[in-house]
Amino acid sequence: MTASSPMGIPRPQVKSLDEILPHEPLLMMGAGPVPIPERVAKANSVVINHLGGVMAQVIGQVKSMARYVFQTESKWVLGVAGPASAAMEMAVANLLQPGERILCINNGFFSHRMAEMATRIGADVHELHVGVHEAADPERVRKAIEETRPKVLTLVQGETSNTVFNHSLEEITKIAKSYGCLVVVDAVCTLSTMPLKMDAWQVDVVITGGQKGLSSIPGVSLLVFSNEAWAAVKNRTKPTAQWCFDAQLAENFWHNDGYHYTAPVSGIMALHEALKLVCDETLENRFARHLRCSKALQSGIEGMGLSLFIPSESRLNSVVGINIPEGLTAGQICRHISEMYRVEIAGSFGQPIVRIGQMGEQCREHNLFRTLHALGSTMRDLGVKVDQPNGMAEMEACLQKIPRTLYQVA
Repeated sequence: MTASSPMGIPRPQVKSLDEILPHEPLLMMGAGPVPIPERVAKANSVVINHLGGVMAQVIGQVKSMARYVFQTESKWVLGVAGPASAAMEMAVANLLQPGERILCINNGFFSHRMAEMATRIGADVHELHVGVHEAADPERVRKAIEETRPKVLTLVQGETSNTVFNHSLEEITKIAKSYGCLVVVDAVCTLSTMPLKMDAWQVDVVITGGQKGLSSIPGVSLLVFSNEAWAAVKNRTKPTAQWCFDAQLAENFWHNDGYHYTAPVSGIMALHEALKLVCDETLENRFARHLRCSKALQSGIEGMGLSLFIPSESRLNSVVGINIPEGLTAGQICRHISEMYRVEIAGSFGQPIVRIGQMGEQCREHNLFRTLHALGSTMRDLGVKVDQPNGMAEMEACLQKIPRTLYQVA
């Protein structure tokens, strides 16, 4: 329905958000975005001048906290107004010029995205394809590097799309550095959920988004360049094709209190509070919480009689992939659990799985019990025989067994 208007274009009749949004909020337990803490939500309502002394103080603290979370002393922390894919594009577009060679370790949908971005800027793109259930093998990576001799190597720490964990990241990075590569790591779903030591592991660029492990809002992302990577940015002979993603222009805002474009002020405020909560909790305790909750959830899923997509040795803890029982689709499962139990989980990108997130605020015991119960009830409603009580008991037993604090390598 539209109303007539003397302006020529009819005025639309639209619903308010109160009419569109569910009256009983969904528990967001998919692959992101994740629930945000009250402090983050409150900060996201703040608007101030994006330039000036107050903003400079906020930015200074964001960079300081980011260095702790990324585990780096590098000065070159930058933010970008956009999703984690925008930070990914900033990294690729600034490190590479047309014709320069990049090797992308392809574990799935998101790791391939960096290859797509590099292709669009005219780089010489090579990919090492890894089996869907496997982590990247360091010796295969070494061989691929010897064959292609890339300037840049890219890989994901955790492939969100199929829930594979590249557990040999540190070893792979050190191999790549021995051949003179710049190493770019996508830590979108893993930063603050599991260890990543940028300096100690010799990583040159780490990328993340706000909406996953950090439990901030979508649309404001972070990346950090090592000194070596920053030198490559500064020594370009051609300007970066994307103006908004030009790291040298972004430096003016993030390091010189100057203007690049109008910064996403509210989103930066939210990111500040999210980082502050990580620092208050400490990385060690945060890692312990994520490990404990994810292992317990996995135990409960298997105790119910469902199977997990990835073998334990290559399984990502921050996003858990569950094989879809025969006769069902991801859409059926996700729709039913959302409509009937007000819990949202995710399908996948080409794999026969549904995914449950274990990032940031998702990793709370009360969320686990509600989610596992909703999953079991959904399966029973859709005709799948599961042992729901046993799954709940297995999850509880696992929670009791794993300590709440002090990170321990599983």
